[in-house]
Amino acid sequence: MGSHCPDCVKAAKPDARTRARFWSARQPVLITMSLIAINVAIFVYVLIVTREPAALSGGVTDVHLQFGLSKDVLVQPIAWQSDDGGIYITEPDGWYRLITSGFLHFGIFHIAFNMYFLYVLGPMLEPGLGRINYLLLYMASLLGGSLGVIVVDSGGITAGASGAVFGLLAAASVGLWRRGVNPFTTGIGTTLLLNLFITFAIPGISIGGHIGGAVAGAICGAVMLAPSYRRGPAWAVWATPVAVGIASVGAVVARVNAAGCYATDTSRGSGPRRSTP
Repeated sequence: MGSHCPDCVKAAKPDARTRARFWSARQPVLITMSLIAINVAIFVYVLIVTREPAALSGGVTDVHLQFGLSKDVLVQPIAWQSDDGGIYITEPDGWYRLITSGFLHFGIFHIAFNMYFLYVLGPMLEPGLGRINYLLLYMASLLGGSLGVIVVDSGGITAGASGAVFGLLAAASVGLWRRGVNPFTTGIGTTLLLNLFITFAIPGISIGGHIGGAVAGAICGAVMLAPSYRRGPAWAVWATPVAVGIASVGAVVARVNAAGCYATDTSRGSGPRRSTP
């Protein structure tokens, strides 16, 4: 049997920063760029359709009231007042909001922050996971964020992509850890903790959306981004985000049905909650 000197083994193993940097080779990131394009296109559409200054400055428009998310709008009719003084009545339905809310933003700075983080994280995750699996991770994190909004947040319309972005951050952090890299030596873990601090420190930010997305992403990342010898069967890579997404929707349905038993009258909604990293 052969042997290796300790120095030779150490030299053959890149340091943590090098392993993290070259975790996934730079390849075209079609899904990431498509998601950014969709979010930007929807933001521009809202600007054109509403023609309201609030759409650019961070206020609530009729589009946000129609497609944003709140536990109350899934339970009972609510009269909302947009920033232009208009009244919008929401009916107790609109399950599409679990997804559409993740593609709406409150103002230019809101979408700029979210799209910047998506632009940074996409090239790290998409090439290694593959386009389909990466999209499944993104959507599972988005739905996990929607569950967090329903469970934790109270009142106000919530919108923003950072439930999904927090999921990608958490998945990347857990994935690095599973591969033997301390995420805090790469900046990923520090960025996640910093944004979690901001989530709790600044009023008006959706705590539930961020925490829900991070938890969903961490669960997915623990399986999807683990080394192949620790991952389990190959189908677990796509089955995990599918299971997390289905479980999130199921939990939302159960929560809303339980809340609906106690909804007796119409109330007035409050201001927006931004899902912003």
